[in-house]
Amino acid sequence: MRVRDSVVVVTGASSGIGRATALAFARKGCPVVLAARNEEALEAVRRECESHRGAQALAVPTDVTDAAAVEDLAWRAVERFGRVDVWVNAAAVTVFGPFQVTPLEDIRRVFDVNVMGYVHGARAALGVMREQGRGTLVNVSSIVGVVSQPYTHAYGMSKHAVRALGASLRQELLLEKAKHIHVCTVLPATIDTPLFEHAANHTGRKPVAMPPVYSPERVARAVVDLVRAPRREVVVGPMGRSMVLESRMMPGMVERMMARQVDKTHLSRTETAPAGHGNLHAPAPGPGATHGGWGGRRRTAVRRLAAATVTAGVVAGVVRRVVPR
Repeated sequence: MRVRDSVVVVTGASSGIGRATALAFARKGCPVVLAARNEEALEAVRRECESHRGAQALAVPTDVTDAAAVEDLAWRAVERFGRVDVWVNAAAVTVFGPFQVTPLEDIRRVFDVNVMGYVHGARAALGVMREQGRGTLVNVSSIVGVVSQPYTHAYGMSKHAVRALGASLRQELLLEKAKHIHVCTVLPATIDTPLFEHAANHTGRKPVAMPPVYSPERVARAVVDLVRAPRREVVVGPMGRSMVLESRMMPGMVERMMARQVDKTHLSRTETAPAGHGNLHAPAPGPGATHGGWGGRRRTAVRRLAAATVTAGVVAGVVRRVVPR
């Protein structure tokens, strides 16, 4: 599909990956429809989008947990621009906490946003795309949808569910012979977004971005590329690709490694944090942001990344020996 002039709907557009994705499409001259709970942040993104090549942007304050509101979002997009070529589900929240301590209301809210929000988005998007006979739905999952972590149970389960949703939808479209409608899943590694600052937290420790940290623009480029050339799943970030490969060959080792890494580098050992619900039940105030200020941490992980690359090479060598081509 041609990217330029595609009508693109982005949920979670007020910050992080969603905001970077909306801006990436605006730079390509695409009309963009922006959805999130924070109206002030949406207006800031709208103005920024419209500053690029005269792109048109429509801000529609939307809580993705409300199915009727998401259907209205799709209707507003069609009313304004006549169609929906691309729909990006990028809204997400998270909670950190030991399993027995994390409030059930927080776990349910993560599922409501990260799973049911994507269900609502997919139903609205595919309803329009089936009538058009074409379109691309992109669901933003995570490498924790493949490699689980301690202390983020709800987030990990939700990202596994997003992958399962994408696979099931592709199968249905295959059976319908809807070959011009595509469902793609993006699995980013750690990304420099405000997610960690906005997270609900019941650990007593400050959540930090686990290195190496990649830019949200890198994910946005992957999403744009999927419109040009749709693929089932795309992992963003070399470390993420290494971990996914290793998890297929040595799942037990990867579980142990991830447990230690989360304890050492995902939760601060020096900074404490009060218990709180973050942005789960109400949006973070202010104009929003694309980045979370974690980009500099990538340099601290060079050796770790190099080690992972070597490990992946060893695993690939084992695969070639065991399964000759």
